[in-house]
Amino acid sequence: MTQIENIENVARRLRGLREALDLTEREIAENCGTDVETYRRYESGNTDIPVSFIYTLAQKYGVEMPAILFGEDPRISSYFVTRHGKGYRVERTKAYSYQSLAFGFSHKAMNPFMVTVEPNDNPAITRNSHKGQEFNYVVEGEMQLHIGNNEIVLHEGDSIIFDSDIPHGMKAMGGKRVKFLAIII
Repeated sequence: MTQIENIENVARRLRGLREALDLTEREIAENCGTDVETYRRYESGNTDIPVSFIYTLAQKYGVEMPAILFGEDPRISSYFVTRHGKGYRVERTKAYSYQSLAFGFSHKAMNPFMVTVEPNDNPAITRNSHKGQEFNYVVEGEMQLHIGNNEIVLHEGDSIIFDSDIPHGMKAMGGKRVKFLAIII
């Protein structure tokens, strides 16, 4: 599935959820901390939808993130194994790919993802924020992480936990991709 198809599928699920909840675009936007025009772009399928927005939406309306991202509700409540290289994968943009490591486990207290960020010559870093906390552990490569006004460089084996209400964003360094474990709580 292409990046565009992924975005279109998530957009369809957003629209379906909103309609099932019998809410307006404005109500969803206000409840999730964005403006109605931005939300309309998300539902159109023509704009990438930040994971931070999906996380907020899932929290506000008691929906599992995998249901929005992958179109499948988690079903297992005792334990769930994700084998090496498996798990639902979504390419958010050309540079970002998220692999859910617990997509089949229901009623999660956290959402773990393996995130791959490809090198990019663009100096701008897109920032997102969402309720809760985020833990990142660098598995491969180097990552430049911006949290508020702070710039931190993390190397393989480094980790960080932070208040994810603070706008944050990252990019791969050294012309090589970076892979990191991200746990959103």
